[in-house]
Amino acid sequence: MNWYDHHTSGWDYTLMTLMMLALGAVLIAALVLLLRHPPTGTRGAEASPERLLGERFARGEIDDDEYVRRLSVLEHGHGKPPSKKAR
Repeated sequence: MNWYDHHTSGWDYTLMTLMMLALGAVLIAALVLLLRHPPTGTRGAEASPERLLGERFARGEIDDDEYVRRLSVLEHGHGKPPSKKAR
């Protein structure tokens, strides 16, 4: 029993084949791009405190005095930067 009484011609099969090949190519290209350039981000143990502080400074969230103070705390454990002795 033929429900739609539609006879497919050679062009129908050609179009379906081309569309399936195009879809396959798009999926393969997306997979290759995803594997070559994985999403980046600073998550979990990957992000060091110094790196996060540097990113905040680069975005302008903190000024240079606060950056130096916080970096000193991270490196030396106190809030004052190391003193420089004048000669």
